[in-house]
Amino acid sequence: MCATCGCGHDDVRVSTLGHDDEHAGGHVHPHEHQHPHDHPHEAAETLVLEERVFAKNDALAEHNRAYLTAQQITTLNLMSSPGSGKTSLLERTIADLRTTLEIGVIEGDQETLLDAERIRSAGARAVQINTGAGCHLDADMLYRGLETLNPSSGSLVFVENVGNLVCPALFDLGEARKVVVISVTEGDDKPLKYPHMFAAADLVIVNKTDLLPYVDFDLDRCTSAARSLNPGMQTIALSVRSGDNIDAWYGWLRATMKERVRERM
Repeated sequence: MCATCGCGHDDVRVSTLGHDDEHAGGHVHPHEHQHPHDHPHEAAETLVLEERVFAKNDALAEHNRAYLTAQQITTLNLMSSPGSGKTSLLERTIADLRTTLEIGVIEGDQETLLDAERIRSAGARAVQINTGAGCHLDADMLYRGLETLNPSSGSLVFVENVGNLVCPALFDLGEARKVVVISVTEGDDKPLKYPHMFAAADLVIVNKTDLLPYVDFDLDRCTSAARSLNPGMQTIALSVRSGDNIDAWYGWLRATMKERVRERM
């Protein structure tokens, strides 16, 4: 049981899907948990446990970051609520860039291999992490995912986090950048409702702009609210379906990969 949000991580499963091969492996990491009524000082005990959870996660994240930097592997943590179009964005990105970039994907979902199978069909290797009752990926899960994916030096790795705009923002994975994807069908008040997520983002992608004529969504209001939380963030409005402004996303990817090379030097 996670001390931060109460979700369960006691049945994490890691599966790999590639172009021509498919094998699965399972890992179980029991989390110690004390019921709050078992101790008279439950508030203090919970705080200490949360601090330990974050400290352990942050240490593992730094280990991941050091490895990824040394290998010049650019790892992006994609976060969103369900249905924003993260997987569709990855499918199109892989289809358009796979001849010039080696791309791997670590998929996070509570159950099923559906998204990993979509990624494989698009032409990239994928590792599926099923979190069971867990609502986010953590640094240890990324470590195990990278072990299984075994990306080459200089490659691009996407981490598609569990669909959730709350807990994924709290857990550093060791990624190079955090990308938040929202869609115009979700409403332009998402940054105000989920400030921690948008404050942590390096890039916000507003997807499904082809639907703007049919929905009540103010793009300027949304991006202004996001930048009020994080003035340094970048925003890209695009449509995965129509391809409108998709090149801005590809340009950001290439620029980020070049930045990672400079950061290592």
